[in-house]
Amino acid sequence: MLAITEITTWHWVAFIGGVLVFVLLDLFVFHRGAHAITFKDALMWTTICFVLAMLFGAGFVPLRGKEEALLFITGYIIELSLSMDNVFVIALIFGYFRVPSNFQHRVLFFGFINALIMRGTVIAVGTAIIARFHWVLYILAVFLVYSGIKMMFSKEEGVHPEKNPVIKLAQKAFPVSTHFDGAKFFTRINRRFALTPLALVLLMVETTDLVFAVDSIPAIFAVTTDPFIVFTSNIFAILGLRSLYFVLVGAIEYFRYLKVGLSLVLVFIGAKMLTESWIHIKVGWSLAAVAGIILMSIAASIIMVKREPLPEKLTSTEPSTE
Repeated sequence: MLAITEITTWHWVAFIGGVLVFVLLDLFVFHRGAHAITFKDALMWTTICFVLAMLFGAGFVPLRGKEEALLFITGYIIELSLSMDNVFVIALIFGYFRVPSNFQHRVLFFGFINALIMRGTVIAVGTAIIARFHWVLYILAVFLVYSGIKMMFSKEEGVHPEKNPVIKLAQKAFPVSTHFDGAKFFTRINRRFALTPLALVLLMVETTDLVFAVDSIPAIFAVTTDPFIVFTSNIFAILGLRSLYFVLVGAIEYFRYLKVGLSLVLVFIGAKMLTESWIHIKVGWSLAAVAGIILMSIAASIIMVKREPLPEKLTSTEPSTE
């Protein structure tokens, strides 16, 4: 039996360094300059991110064993699934602010950098609290069940920047331009430093990610409390979120039941956490359950769309005058 490799500081440094190199190449080499992302390009990058995540998970097998490899993959699938709902909210934000398509990738890039820091901090604090107070997991479990039920019956509220405390604070602290200044987040109004609408969009995306992190991070704690697995699965999920957005945004109608699937995932994970002392569900079965719920919700959405009658073509019923 192979000895288990201990996760050290160098593993953390190597992972974070590798991720930063990847995203910097993405921004300054592959997507240099502001331009619209095509569906083909987005699909390619989504596939690359998914394959990299699977290869990273496979790397756990010789280093940490098959069990931790499954834990990573399960955590990644959960985080990626919950991130999909974030995609549609981001689409609403971009639509509300009328963000040109060639600026959207820039917003998502800087959103990822901030999410890397923010989620890393939340995960570090969360794992420290759980290590000291294990009973916190039961509070998180109840919260997940509540969030799942609430998500199932909640209605889409749209985008309301005027209700966002971060946006309100930014508008009080700085003047805000009424027009985009290219892909810049900052500009000058009468020689005064000012924010552009694109900066407000970035703040909205960041606060939205924070809200979704409140659900997604506790969800993965149901799978494992290992900080390295929790962090890496989170980062791989949001790393693929940027390209996944451009894949899904044009096919939102095919995911109308996704929210139902995500709510069931949250309820399942919360119930699993609450009953772990009496009923132990193996990691492989948990992965199958989560993936099955998401795939069935997408399949139900596609079937429903296919069953809807096509809009009738407008044809003239008047006789020709020729």
